[in-house]
Amino acid sequence: MLVDSHCHLDYFSETERPDIIARAQAAGVSEMVTIGVTLRKSLEALAIAEASGARVWCSVGVHPNHAADEGPVPEPEVIAAMTEHPKVIGIGESGLDYFYDTAPKDIQAQSFRAHIRAAQITGLPLAIHARDADDDIARILAEEREGGGDFRFLLHCFSSTRKLAEAAVALGGYISFSGILTFPKSNELREIAADIPLDRLLVETDSPFLAPVPFRGKRNEPAHTLHTAKVLSEVRGLSPEALAELTTRNFRALYLKAAGRRSA
Repeated sequence: MLVDSHCHLDYFSETERPDIIARAQAAGVSEMVTIGVTLRKSLEALAIAEASGARVWCSVGVHPNHAADEGPVPEPEVIAAMTEHPKVIGIGESGLDYFYDTAPKDIQAQSFRAHIRAAQITGLPLAIHARDADDDIARILAEEREGGGDFRFLLHCFSSTRKLAEAAVALGGYISFSGILTFPKSNELREIAADIPLDRLLVETDSPFLAPVPFRGKRNEPAHTLHTAKVLSEVRGLSPEALAELTTRNFRALYLKAAGRRSA
């Protein structure tokens, strides 16, 4: 069974979510994590996880594109307090986005550091959004590790450079691939995916965005995780079943609460 480690179920209507989840489970996607992009939306993600059954989890945090939307950057302790619910298994997504640049870079960095510190406080993993900001992402990760201690993290929807992938792995991070991996022009990304240590690989949809081939250009949903997983299995020379087992095992090693274990 597969896990969609990063999706946005709040972008689907309340009436269609049950069918979205049912299609995912029928496709072999047994679990999914719906992601918070603002503190308010994080509460909505939690409500969805609570209402959707045992295998829907959530994270809480502020996306870098929304870092300036809700007033002052939240204190790490505020973010950490939101993780006490058993359905909240991670923090984020947070990070840096210099492509859209909808929030000032200094505010994005402050928010990113606050989320890292929340991850350090709670022991929960941080889902990181990185777009056109590889050097600053790597620098902040290293600085916060040196200054505040260890923390767990995942570079979600990876589409960055080999340099950032290697830096993240060296710091103990995980790498998650989305439908971008299936795009015809993603040869370089597939080459990177071929070299990531097997115990650091995850898969996701980032739905409703970035639908994989053969659904590219259409609305994405968690059921489509299997198409990204199929390409990743081919890249790694594994059977689809072995790739599903591997990525699910990695998911549980990273998201300890989902495995019924205490945070590290």
